Amino acid sequence: MSILASALALGSADYSWRSEAICRDTDPELFFPVGTTGQALLQIDRAKQVCNECNVRVSCLEFALETNQDSGIWGGTSEEERRNIRRQIAARNRAAQQNRIAVAPAS
Repeated sequence: MSILASALALGSADYSWRSEAICRDTDPELFFPVGTTGQALLQIDRAKQVCNECNVRVSCLEFALETNQDSGIWGGTSEEERRNIRRQIAARNRAAQQNRIAVAPAS
C-alpha cells in the first residue's frame, strides 16, 4: 500500500474505541518506559496490566500495528513484541504471495 493510500485509509478509520480505553485515566508516562531493563521492565509490566483490563485492547493493538507505532506499550504489547508480530505478518504475506505465484495458471 502506498503512503498516500495508507494516509487516506487512516484518515477514514474509526477511532471511537479510544474513548473507552482505560489508559485515558492513567498517566501516559506509564506507557512509554525508557529502556528495557530494571525499573523499565517493572513499568512495562504495570502498563501491560492496565492493558489486560481494557475492553479495547485488541483495537488498540490493531491501531498500533496499522500505524507502525514503534514506541511505548500499545494493546498490551511492547515495542519488541510488535516488531515480532510485524515480522510474522510479513513472512505470512510473503509465503501467501509465493503460493499465489506458484499456482498461477500459465498464460
